[in-house]
Amino acid sequence: MRDWYDNLEAREQVFVLFGAAFVFIALVYFLLWAPLDRNHKQAAASVSNWERSLAELRPLRSIAGSGNAAAPRLTASSLQAPIIIVDQTLRSRGLEQYRRRSQPTANNGIRVEFENVAFDELVVWLGDLGSQYDLHVQAGSMSVQTQAGPGRINASLTLERPL
Repeated sequence: MRDWYDNLEAREQVFVLFGAAFVFIALVYFLLWAPLDRNHKQAAASVSNWERSLAELRPLRSIAGSGNAAAPRLTASSLQAPIIIVDQTLRSRGLEQYRRRSQPTANNGIRVEFENVAFDELVVWLGDLGSQYDLHVQAGSMSVQTQAGPGRINASLTLERPL
Protein backbone atom coordinates (compact mmCIF):
# COMPACT_ATOMS: atom_id res chain seq x y z
CA MET A 1 0.00 0.00 0.00
CA ARG A 2 2.87 2.32 0.87
CA ASP A 3 4.61 1.51 -2.44
CA TRP A 4 1.45 2.31 -4.37
CA TYR A 5 1.14 5.66 -2.58
CA ASP A 6 4.82 6.54 -3.15
CA ASN A 7 4.46 5.80 -6.88
CA LEU A 8 1.70 8.41 -7.26
CA GLU A 9 2.40 11.91 -8.46
CA ALA A 10 2.41 14.71 -5.90
CA ARG A 11 -1.03 16.07 -6.79
CA GLU A 12 -2.47 12.51 -6.79
CA GLN A 13 -1.02 11.98 -3.31
CA VAL A 14 -2.70 15.20 -2.13
CA PHE A 15 -5.96 14.06 -3.71
CA VAL A 16 -5.75 10.65 -1.97
CA LEU A 17 -4.96 12.33 1.38
CA PHE A 18 -7.96 14.63 1.08
CA GLY A 19 -10.18 11.71 0.08
CA ALA A 20 -8.98 9.63 3.03
CA ALA A 21 -9.54 12.56 5.40
CA PHE A 22 -13.05 13.07 4.00
CA VAL A 23 -13.92 9.37 4.42
CA PHE A 24 -12.53 9.40 7.97
CA ILE A 25 -14.56 12.48 8.94
CA ALA A 26 -17.71 11.04 7.35
CA LEU A 27 -17.29 7.75 9.25
CA VAL A 28 -16.77 9.57 12.55
CA TYR A 29 -19.83 11.71 11.92
CA PHE A 30 -22.21 8.94 10.83
CA LEU A 31 -21.01 6.23 13.22
CA LEU A 32 -20.35 8.32 16.35
CA TRP A 33 -21.64 11.86 16.29
CA ALA A 34 -25.08 11.42 14.65
CA PRO A 35 -26.30 8.61 16.97
CA LEU A 36 -25.07 10.45 20.06
CA ASP A 37 -26.70 13.67 18.92
CA ARG A 38 -30.00 11.89 18.20
CA ASN A 39 -29.99 10.26 21.65
CA HIS A 40 -29.17 13.60 23.25
CA LYS A 41 -32.13 15.26 21.55
CA GLN A 42 -34.46 12.46 22.66
CA ALA A 43 -33.21 12.72 26.25
CA ALA A 44 -33.63 16.51 26.21
CA ALA A 45 -37.21 16.16 24.95
CA SER A 46 -37.96 13.59 27.65
CA VAL A 47 -36.56 15.87 30.36
CA SER A 48 -38.63 18.73 28.98
CA ASN A 49 -41.79 16.60 29.15
CA TRP A 50 -41.06 15.58 32.74
CA GLU A 51 -40.39 19.18 33.76
CA ARG A 52 -43.68 20.29 32.20
CA SER A 53 -45.53 17.49 34.00
CA LEU A 54 -43.95 18.44 37.32
CA ALA A 55 -44.90 22.08 36.80
CA GLU A 56 -48.51 21.02 36.22
CA LEU A 57 -48.49 18.88 39.39
CA ARG A 58 -46.93 21.50 41.73
CA PRO A 59 -50.29 23.16 42.55
CA LEU A 60 -51.62 19.79 43.66
CA ARG A 61 -48.84 19.47 46.25
CA SER A 62 -50.24 22.41 48.20
CA ILE A 63 -53.70 20.86 48.16
CA ALA A 64 -52.40 17.48 49.35
CA GLY A 65 -50.19 19.06 52.03
CA SER A 66 -52.92 21.32 53.45
CA GLY A 67 -54.98 18.43 54.75
CA ASN A 68 -58.15 19.73 53.14
CA ALA A 69 -58.73 16.51 51.31
CA ALA A 70 -61.81 14.76 52.60
CA ALA A 71 -61.23 11.56 54.50
CA PRO A 72 -62.51 8.45 52.77
CA ARG A 73 -66.18 7.87 53.44
CA LEU A 74 -66.25 4.28 54.57
CA THR A 75 -69.72 2.81 54.39
CA ALA A 76 -71.07 -0.69 54.75
CA SER A 77 -70.78 -1.09 51.00
CA SER A 78 -67.07 -0.27 51.18
CA LEU A 79 -66.53 -3.39 53.29
CA GLN A 80 -67.65 -5.58 50.39
CA ALA A 81 -65.17 -7.71 48.48
CA PRO A 82 -63.11 -5.69 45.99
CA ILE A 83 -64.43 -7.74 43.06
CA ILE A 84 -68.00 -6.74 43.91
CA ILE A 85 -67.08 -3.08 44.37
CA VAL A 86 -65.22 -3.01 41.05
CA ASP A 87 -68.08 -4.71 39.22
CA GLN A 88 -70.73 -2.34 40.63
CA THR A 89 -68.73 0.83 40.07
CA LEU A 90 -67.74 -0.14 36.53
CA ARG A 91 -71.38 -0.73 35.66
CA SER A 92 -72.46 2.57 37.23
CA ARG A 93 -69.78 4.50 35.28
CA GLY A 94 -70.45 2.68 31.99
CA LEU A 95 -66.92 1.26 31.88
CA GLU A 96 -67.93 -2.41 32.05
CA GLN A 97 -67.64 -2.80 28.28
CA TYR A 98 -63.91 -1.94 28.39
CA ARG A 99 -62.97 -4.45 31.09
CA ARG A 100 -61.29 -7.53 29.66
CA ARG A 101 -60.45 -9.38 32.84
CA SER A 102 -60.59 -9.02 36.61
CA GLN A 103 -58.95 -11.35 39.05
CA PRO A 104 -58.82 -11.19 42.88
CA THR A 105 -55.38 -10.99 44.47
CA ALA A 106 -54.18 -12.45 47.75
CA ASN A 107 -53.73 -9.02 49.38
CA ASN A 108 -57.37 -7.93 49.72
CA GLY A 109 -57.30 -6.53 46.22
CA ILE A 110 -58.07 -7.13 42.58
CA ARG A 111 -56.24 -6.96 39.26
CA VAL A 112 -58.30 -5.37 36.47
CA GLU A 113 -57.38 -5.16 32.78
CA PHE A 114 -58.96 -2.68 30.40
CA GLU A 115 -58.83 -2.37 26.63
CA ASN A 116 -59.55 0.80 24.65
CA VAL A 117 -60.84 2.72 27.69
CA ALA A 118 -60.95 6.52 27.86
CA PHE A 119 -58.12 7.70 30.11
CA ASP A 120 -60.17 10.53 31.66
CA GLU A 121 -63.07 8.23 32.58
CA LEU A 122 -60.66 5.68 34.06
CA VAL A 123 -59.01 8.32 36.27
CA VAL A 124 -62.39 9.57 37.53
CA TRP A 125 -63.39 5.98 38.33
CA LEU A 126 -60.12 5.42 40.21
CA GLY A 127 -60.74 8.62 42.18
CA ASP A 128 -64.18 7.36 43.20
CA LEU A 129 -62.72 4.02 44.30
CA GLY A 130 -60.17 5.79 46.46
CA SER A 131 -62.53 8.27 48.08
CA GLN A 132 -65.60 6.07 48.55
CA TYR A 133 -64.18 2.56 48.99
CA ASP A 134 -60.55 3.13 50.07
CA LEU A 135 -59.32 1.07 47.10
CA HIS A 136 -56.07 2.47 45.69
CA VAL A 137 -53.80 1.57 42.79
CA GLN A 138 -50.79 -0.40 44.05
CA ALA A 139 -49.34 -1.27 40.65
CA GLY A 140 -50.30 -0.64 37.09
CA SER A 141 -49.28 -0.20 33.52
CA MET A 142 -50.85 1.79 30.73
CA SER A 143 -50.20 1.85 27.02
CA VAL A 144 -51.56 4.07 24.28
CA GLN A 145 -54.22 2.51 22.08
CA THR A 146 -53.06 3.36 18.56
CA GLN A 147 -56.06 2.18 16.53
CA ALA A 148 -58.68 4.09 18.55
CA GLY A 149 -59.13 7.82 18.92
CA PRO A 150 -56.98 10.05 21.10
CA GLY A 151 -57.23 9.54 24.83
CA ARG A 152 -57.83 5.80 24.58
CA ILE A 153 -55.53 3.41 26.44
CA ASN A 154 -55.04 -0.17 27.46
CA ALA A 155 -54.47 -0.52 31.21
CA SER A 156 -53.64 -3.21 33.71
CA LEU A 157 -54.20 -2.11 37.34
CA THR A 158 -53.82 -3.78 40.72
CA LEU A 159 -56.14 -2.20 43.28
CA GLU A 160 -55.80 -2.89 47.00
CA ARG A 161 -57.46 -1.81 50.22
CA PRO A 162 -55.35 -1.31 53.35
CA LEU A 163 -55.91 -4.05 55.89
